[in-house]
Amino acid sequence: MRIAIYAFDGITTFHLAVPQMVFDEVARLGLADWSTTLFSDRAGSVRTDEGYAIGRVAGLAAAADADLVVVPSWAVDGPPPGPGLRRALLAARARGATLAGLCLGAIAIADLGVLQGRRAVTHWLAADALGERHPLVEVDPSALYVDHGDVLTSAGTASGLDACLHVVRTRLGAEAANRVARSLVVAPHREGGQAQFVERPMAPERPTTDPVAVASAWALEHLADDLSVERLAAAAHMSRRTFVRAFRVATGGTPAAWVRSRRLDEARRLLETTDLPIDEIAASCGFGSPVTLRQRFVAAFGSTPSSYRRRFDARSPAA
Repeated sequence: MRIAIYAFDGITTFHLAVPQMVFDEVARLGLADWSTTLFSDRAGSVRTDEGYAIGRVAGLAAAADADLVVVPSWAVDGPPPGPGLRRALLAARARGATLAGLCLGAIAIADLGVLQGRRAVTHWLAADALGERHPLVEVDPSALYVDHGDVLTSAGTASGLDACLHVVRTRLGAEAANRVARSLVVAPHREGGQAQFVERPMAPERPTTDPVAVASAWALEHLADDLSVERLAAAAHMSRRTFVRAFRVATGGTPAAWVRSRRLDEARRLLETTDLPIDEIAASCGFGSPVTLRQRFVAAFGSTPSSYRRRFDARSPAA
């Protein structure tokens, strides 16, 4: 299989290296005759964001016979692909090649119009920007990668490894993907999704004298208590209807959804920084039982509390 990887001035070395590292390992291990080629708008060289010059970069013609064309990064506010690159990418897809937008590269792929009405993912920090730029694209802020067969997009940075290993798995099978992963000392398939890494604001960004902000701050100090809409409205000294309306204006969501997210955030913090038993964490965060915590946690992050603790335990140097 021939893989063409788009390089441009200012790309980070890591983003450029990820697909080369995974796909070249296939050949190094003798699993298949795969080859990678770096190409750009013009043949010659590119300079990475770190200041390294990379030479022997092919021109756009390199995409003409590739089976997979990868855009490994882009800029959140960058312009759409230029006319030459656009023609090369669309021509590759038209003759049956797969397009892959890794991390912010998903933005460039979306700019081609091939993701309208379809699900896509990019780095969670750029998810809103992608949605605003392409309202007809269903942006999934939680997945590690989304594969439509002809088009693949992945989440932020290291998720490119997951997406590239997925390509190996779908083309060559799970055993080949596992061998590549072992050789690179990475997980062959990560549990959960990008949602595990998203930072969420704890409270609405409003003046501290605002009733909604006052009630939100009070709720953060009483996560183990009953935090019904009525209690939150009372803390804000507002009627239930007025509070719900004001809360939606402030946060864009409902009080119940906000409380659930804050409880999950606190559960994540306790899992990362303490050795408290799961049942104590469930109680202190207001979930009532470990079963409820587990159900909510899996629904939000695609991972069980115990698995999340093993992965993100901040108390252990090994973690």
